[in-house]
Amino acid sequence: MKTVEIIFSPTGGTEKVARILTSRWELDTVTIDLSDAKADFSQCVIEKEDRVLIAMPSFGGRAPAVAMERLKRIAGNGAGCTLVCVYGNRAYEDTLVEMEDAAKECGFRVIAAVAAVAEHSILPQYATGRPDAADKKQLEQFADAIASGTEGAVSIPGNRPYKKSGGAGLVPKPTKDCVKCGLCAAKCPVQAIDPASFAADAKKCIGCMRCFKQCPGSARKVNGLMVSIAGMAIKKACSVRKENELYLSE
Repeated sequence: MKTVEIIFSPTGGTEKVARILTSRWELDTVTIDLSDAKADFSQCVIEKEDRVLIAMPSFGGRAPAVAMERLKRIAGNGAGCTLVCVYGNRAYEDTLVEMEDAAKECGFRVIAAVAAVAEHSILPQYATGRPDAADKKQLEQFADAIASGTEGAVSIPGNRPYKKSGGAGLVPKPTKDCVKCGLCAAKCPVQAIDPASFAADAKKCIGCMRCFKQCPGSARKVNGLMVSIAGMAIKKACSVRKENELYLSE
């Protein structure tokens, strides 16, 4: 028996939440990185007795399409799984139910679900520094409850059909400070960055902000006006601290 982390975490917030949870289970851990554009996910081995955690961020209230497509290549083989969606303190809307449907389609048994808050990947003024110490304590309690819980039907909030997906969002661009190290192109989950010009293909880019966050010289930028507009649009929804939520069998 082992823990299998299946994670899509372009900017690290989802990974932080996942690690807080899985560290409580004290099992050998294998990580499957759904952001790896070159991985063959059909070759991933999941055994029925494994404890699986599937974690990804909420993109505008939906699960990231590329993460879902890659998840669906993995055979669950009847293993029990915990779903984790991470959002920037606005709302996660239909993310968890979309993940639930995909996990069941893969052959996993959904035994629990968690909605957790992490610092907003585009607007870090929202949920700054989260998961913080209070989040860590609560998530550890969630992990213990999952480990000791009984299996059964889990009621997960959300709508079917899911809400309409939004656009790709903001597309980071290289600045004059770019030294052409190539890290952004190598790490892009959808290979949207030209390794010669380091410009992102707007049709491929999913606005995940990995290149923006990982650039060692802070040499990628997004449209400042668009960032300001986006910040104002969600200011009211993000004005109150959202708490993490756990869904277990009733």
